[in-house]
Amino acid sequence: EMIYRHMAVIDGEMVHFEILDTAGQEDSLQIEEKIKWGDGFAVVYSVTDRCSFDEVMRLCFLIQHLHASPKRSGAEQPPVVIVGNKKDLQFDRMVSTQDGENLSKALKIPFYEIS
Repeated sequence: EMIYRHMAVIDGEMVHFEILDTAGQEDSLQIEEKIKWGDGFAVVYSVTDRCSFDEVMRLCFLIQHLHASPKRSGAEQPPVVIVGNKKDLQFDRMVSTQDGENLSKALKIPFYEIS
């Protein structure tokens, strides 16, 4: 687990990012606390690891559920994107681009594949 800090100018305004890489933590209580902490999410899986892809739906539903809680009154749902990583490793691919696109459409969440 790592926290990366980054500053960027977006639409003329300086924005400070704190990016938490959970590195696939399995402890559900810890991941719930991290989800409550976040304001936006990139749910990343490896196209070479079907198990990581299988976790995407669960994490997206967990994000939606935790941010819809009455304790967060008036808060909108945070932005979420699904990201398929390692697209350059075509020979090791276990998750097709079509699988990612289908999940994205089903969840109504943007999808990208990257290397």
